[in-house]
Amino acid sequence: MKEIKFEKWQGLGNDFVILNEEKATSELAKLMCDRNFGVGADGIFSPVKTDDTDIGWEFFNSDGSIAQMCGNGIRCFAKFARSHNLVNKDKFSVKTLAGTIIPEVLPDGRVRVDMGKPILEAQKIPVNSQTPQDFIVEGFSASAVSMGNPHCIIFTEHDSAKLARDYGPKIESHKLFPQKTNVEFVKIKTRNTMQLDVYERGCGITLACGTGACAATVAGILKGLLDDTVTVELPGGKLTIEYKGENVYMTGPAKKVFEGVYFQK
Repeated sequence: MKEIKFEKWQGLGNDFVILNEEKATSELAKLMCDRNFGVGADGIFSPVKTDDTDIGWEFFNSDGSIAQMCGNGIRCFAKFARSHNLVNKDKFSVKTLAGTIIPEVLPDGRVRVDMGKPILEAQKIPVNSQTPQDFIVEGFSASAVSMGNPHCIIFTEHDSAKLARDYGPKIESHKLFPQKTNVEFVKIKTRNTMQLDVYERGCGITLACGTGACAATVAGILKGLLDDTVTVELPGGKLTIEYKGENVYMTGPAKKVFEGVYFQK
């Protein structure tokens, strides 16, 4: 029986298994992320060495699919990498499938992440719509934005949590989204505050989605509904999202929960 050392981290309740001595794989993701027979998590990742950035990661969703990017995950990864001296500075570059991401571990323990430029072109998101910031899906007016992974954002005045549960699975795999999509239902409270509930691609309902918070903020600003700095209220807590100039910045917590050993047959 193989022993696999791991750490469990969470960012606003979006939780992850992190491996250091073992490489993350699709098979391990499905085994270890299982909440009944494994550790339980929304995803799994491990650090890798790269030639052109300070560090990189291998990252899989709980269903074993490859994850391009994760906002809450990158904050957890940043603190993990810093605490294990895998990097020797507080601000560093991480190679992901969504490109190079720059997290910074702040003195108060939070992590501020330069998430890069939002992707708004239909073919690059991707979404099968000639008007990606204004189309109809399952009867809802929606916007599509990519933060390295695709998001469908729907602004509503109704129960966003119920809508995410009821319509998230249908929209995630809708024919409009050739690579599937994350789905965010958003209720705007003020020009600087919004509530967000998410159905994540490859995970289902989660307590938070960092890239979703970024994508929803961008969509709201483009529609003239929000100012350039927004507090996003998610079931697991709050994130601060800034969209000033070209890049999006996300600031929020990340915390180690426990460490242990997983026994693989």
